[in-house]
Amino acid sequence: MFTRRHVLGAASVGTGVLAIEGLMPAWARSGPGSWPPADPHTGAHEFDLNIARTPIMVDGKQGTAVTMNGSVPGPIMRFKEGETVTIRVHNQLDESSSIHWHGILLDYRMDGVPGVSFPGIPAGETFTYRYPLKQSGTYWYHSHSGLQEQLGMYGPIVIDPRDTDPVTYDREHVIVLSDWMFKNPYHVLAKLKKQSDYLNYQQRTLGTFLSDIKKDGFSATWKDRLMWGKMRMSPADIADVTGHIYTYLMNGHGPQDNWTGLFRPGERVRLRIINAATMSYFNFRIPGLRMTVVQADGQNVEPVTIDEFQIGVTETFDVIVTPEEDRAYTIFAESMDRSSYVRGTLAPRLGMSAEVPALREPPLRSMFDMGMDMGGMDMGSTAKKPAMNMGEVDHSKMDHSKMGGMDMGGMDMSGAGPIIARHGPDHHGPGAISVAEVQRNRLGEPGTGLKDVGHKVLVYNDLKALIPYNQTPPEREVELHLTGNMERYMWSFDGKKFSEVNSPVAFKLGERLRLILVNDTMMEHPIHLHGLWMELENGHGEYLPRKHTISVKPGERVSALINVDAPGRWAFHCHLLFHMDMGMFRVVEVSPYEGEIL
Repeated sequence: MFTRRHVLGAASVGTGVLAIEGLMPAWARSGPGSWPPADPHTGAHEFDLNIARTPIMVDGKQGTAVTMNGSVPGPIMRFKEGETVTIRVHNQLDESSSIHWHGILLDYRMDGVPGVSFPGIPAGETFTYRYPLKQSGTYWYHSHSGLQEQLGMYGPIVIDPRDTDPVTYDREHVIVLSDWMFKNPYHVLAKLKKQSDYLNYQQRTLGTFLSDIKKDGFSATWKDRLMWGKMRMSPADIADVTGHIYTYLMNGHGPQDNWTGLFRPGERVRLRIINAATMSYFNFRIPGLRMTVVQADGQNVEPVTIDEFQIGVTETFDVIVTPEEDRAYTIFAESMDRSSYVRGTLAPRLGMSAEVPALREPPLRSMFDMGMDMGGMDMGSTAKKPAMNMGEVDHSKMDHSKMGGMDMGGMDMSGAGPIIARHGPDHHGPGAISVAEVQRNRLGEPGTGLKDVGHKVLVYNDLKALIPYNQTPPEREVELHLTGNMERYMWSFDGKKFSEVNSPVAFKLGERLRLILVNDTMMEHPIHLHGLWMELENGHGEYLPRKHTISVKPGERVSALINVDAPGRWAFHCHLLFHMDMGMFRVVEVSPYEGEIL
């Protein structure tokens, strides 16, 4: 099957696009969208998904995808809270496959992670997923086998609430962002192992060296280059895989295809935005329209009005927009490294478009991102200054010699997360080439490249749950460090790849614990815990937001509270697929439970 991008030779481009769009799932086509459900009843709900290899066309080029029911993305799974769903997955590939229901609370044997929660779905066989729905919101599903997710195996999930939805809206559109490559992803990963920056075409050059001398002076510029050279790292390493080979998609449409969602002026339009990319963060905005965030990772939050947000891999945000004018608006998702973008349109009528913003200047990493002691340097910015909670700092473990020049003045001392200065984990070696000497709370900072954009950007401190959750104090703490060796393209927890770990991370059923994540690398990592909610400790007391994925910034120390209420074996990993495949993966074992250790 060819997708809507296949332009028939005898037809005009416009006619070809319209004709082939009918082959896409209805939810992914340009058009009016859908409306709030009028009948919130529950009942039997059954689906069949067929996994197969399918030829597709993207921007006039042909590739081969791993599809579900013949399309990329797959069909929408729309459920009702409280019902039990049955999904029969037929694997028509010549290799094993699986489907993971991302963010869904279920029996671990239905979670879909081969070797952890079930054996996988062998070639030519069928596996039946059956589970009750305990939640509502916006989620998604994808393969958890090899690199099949990169080959197109993903789709959206919407679960309507059993009771009245606290979010009112007149119509909705689901927007799935993703990244597509025509190259074999296994070959790309092998190349990254040999040369980690071979896809980075935004490295600093002699020209940038000369311009930096003009701006900062020769001495400061030379010192900066020496420091990065000594670490054998580059401040331009924002993304491992870039727009050089990626085509970014919106609902399966390339940037030239102009996916269009319709509205009537004055309507409240709900956009359910899912980052289903393999390796790409996006900066998301709609020039001329403010967005009100009402849900994060499927959980309702206090509404907060913004102009832009950065969405990590696997995160979801629901926003409300109210276009008042009878004109088109561009939906703009710019890759975090600003190597490319995908765009769509909100408009009153099909065929309309608006100006597409130019890509902004690529951002650079700093010594701050590397977890360096900044001495007396000014840490201020347009973002909220980092917060320090002295009550949570273990002073016995602090290396005070590293804090001598640190300017503590002006810091917000009332935040939820600690800032400590120490050397980090004791285990160094090839799997942990760098350690954050200073671990900072960065929940009040916008994402990479968004510090000085001149408008309101969502930060994690803005997220506040709509209803309070369990306030029982944690019984214990579990601390894990996110570690890596970019030069050798090795990724790990606590300096050890998954293949080097002999035992799972042990949780006890019924306990409440604090999970502390420390990022010792110079890259963002979207950390996903299967089967359990993480309540992000961002200073909102009993209204901490619940997340299934936490994006941890470079040099950041972040903590979350967990009610351990789901027995079984659960995957815990970085959701940058290549990082997970290269070792940033662990198993969380919640005991006691009844089940076979696979």
